[in-house]
Amino acid sequence: MLQVSNIRTHKEAYIQALKKRNFEGESILNQVLQLDEDRRSTQTKLDDTLAEANQLSKEIGLLFKTGEHQKATLLKEKSAQLKDASRDLSEELSATVGNLEKLLYTIPNVPNEIVPAGTSEEDNEEIYNEGDIPVLAEGSLPHWELAKKYDIIDFELGNKVTGAGFPIYKGKGARLQRALITYFLDKAAESGYNEYQLPLMVNEASGFGTGQLPDKEGQMYHVTEDDLYLIPTAEVPLTNMFRGEILQEADLPVACTGYTPCFRREAGSYGAHVRGLNRLHQFDKVELVRIEKPENSYAALDGMVDHIKNLLQELKLPYRILKLCGGDLGFTSALTYDFEVFSTAQDRWLEISSVSNFETFQTNRLKLRYKDKDGNKQLLHTLNGSALALPRVLAGILENYQSPEGIMIPEVLVKYTGFDRID
Repeated sequence: MLQVSNIRTHKEAYIQALKKRNFEGESILNQVLQLDEDRRSTQTKLDDTLAEANQLSKEIGLLFKTGEHQKATLLKEKSAQLKDASRDLSEELSATVGNLEKLLYTIPNVPNEIVPAGTSEEDNEEIYNEGDIPVLAEGSLPHWELAKKYDIIDFELGNKVTGAGFPIYKGKGARLQRALITYFLDKAAESGYNEYQLPLMVNEASGFGTGQLPDKEGQMYHVTEDDLYLIPTAEVPLTNMFRGEILQEADLPVACTGYTPCFRREAGSYGAHVRGLNRLHQFDKVELVRIEKPENSYAALDGMVDHIKNLLQELKLPYRILKLCGGDLGFTSALTYDFEVFSTAQDRWLEISSVSNFETFQTNRLKLRYKDKDGNKQLLHTLNGSALALPRVLAGILENYQSPEGIMIPEVLVKYTGFDRID
């Protein structure tokens, strides 16, 4: 959520920056500023009314003590009028604040100045690529056929038990999945991230805190009877652990990691680009979250990018990094880098991680601050990244490591799997 004070100070710059998202912000930003003026005006009237009522109460008490009951009675009538006025002003203030907050929730984050303009993923900028794309033998298969051939992932059985998008991992497929999770968590720990085991459901306040609500309400599974939401990413509980906190400067930075299943109600679509592991309703992911002082957050973002690079280098998967354009940027993000791994059997790139800096957008919703060396309370910056989302990493391993002898296991994972091939 944008800060009203920053909108007031940087309105024209914000209008231009939001155009990178193809978001016409002038009208809505003007509405925000008008509502804020109304809020401040009503707050001033309420404060003055309450102050007058408080002073009058003191005078009434003094008059009763001195026996001037007639004067006291007259003032009590005026006091009752002030109480009615303060109640009306309080209701008016509450309504104005509610309308202001609702409006602010509809405005996306302001893109960083280095975010390229663009309307869709076609306009994202490739900024880095690494790794040789393997040449597969004739008759090589996509991962969903490999999964069936080696009996390691059962999509039909998952469909029977739950529905489409809920696969069941079997035997060496399940062990490879577990190996990847443990490997990613171990690498995060080596990089200084503190591991948490997290709830898989969150309350509405948590959804609003990190920006999934109201923006992505239709994509989240909602347990209506308890008003809880299945998490779409571990970012939500990890970041919300610090909601409403005032951290000390000595506590910073905060670096957290956690493995969770993730749940997303993706819109129905068809074709090879959503087959197999390419798009699921339930999938496993190891997430990184950082809470940083504003002046350090972009260096921290670079560090997160390097961490994910290292994972893909060790897995020896060909990958590239994209800087997302304004039209493809997530609602809450100021800057996002996407990692994509090349699926040789499908001859296409598959997104396997997004790494983002939200600047103060989330912390303003979360009321997450720190005390600087002068004792002033300042909003922090939040960052998150997938390190990594498993389905498409697994798809890349199955397809790129297939051979006539079976599917070879990346060397770095063998100590976790206990086997070096699936055959």
